[in-house]
Amino acid sequence: VQLVESGGGLVQAGGSLRLSCTAYGFTFDDYAIGWFRQAPGKDREGVACIRGRDAGICYSDSEQGRFTISTDNAKVTVYLQVINLKPEDTAVYYCAAIPLRQFRGFSSPLRGSWSWGRGTQVTVSS
Repeated sequence: VQLVESGGGLVQAGGSLRLSCTAYGFTFDDYAIGWFRQAPGKDREGVACIRGRDAGICYSDSEQGRFTISTDNAKVTVYLQVINLKPEDTAVYYCAAIPLRQFRGFSSPLRGSWSWGRGTQVTVSS
């Protein structure tokens, strides 16, 4: 399982970004994919997730409305659209995959064997 994130960068507050998470060597049909972020000095937190088979979606309670998770038809890329970015959104954003049979949500503490990408940096300037 190999995941590669892209789409991060430096954005002004109020702007938007679309992050991509691309799978190499597999499709997401039998996996759940989560987007997570970790800001400097803070714990990693789950932002959104999507189940490959039925496209069921979940969001963290604090981020509903600004974040949209989606997948392409081939189920090899998962996107995270973020609008109205705020300086506190500055973080490294990671995607991770877990087999559906192990998926028990994306809140801490995570359970099951997640495979992680290396992350993409998002920096929001005020």
